[in-house]
Amino acid sequence: MARTRPETGRLVEVVRTCVGCRQRADKTTLVRVVAVQESTTVVVTPDLHGTLPGRGAHLHPTARCLELATRRKAFGRALRVEGPLDLSALSAVVEDPGPTD
Repeated sequence: MARTRPETGRLVEVVRTCVGCRQRADKTTLVRVVAVQESTTVVVTPDLHGTLPGRGAHLHPTARCLELATRRKAFGRALRVEGPLDLSALSAVVEDPGPTD
């Protein structure tokens, strides 16, 4: 995803940092996640279209980055939520890379 800089008219890549490996990458290669409050837990939900409201964090869609973020407790800090986090919805997206061409 590229955006045009208003001052110069040049295209600029949108870069985000993965909460797992802490590497900077193009926004299109990362999965945005948001915290959705359910009855007693907070569900870390993948936002594949980038339209869900709330504070977001970005993660590479790999099991390694998910494990690093979980071990470092990065989701709670990045999303600014406390308490137990349910990562099952995110785990399904990371483990299932989808169809490959």
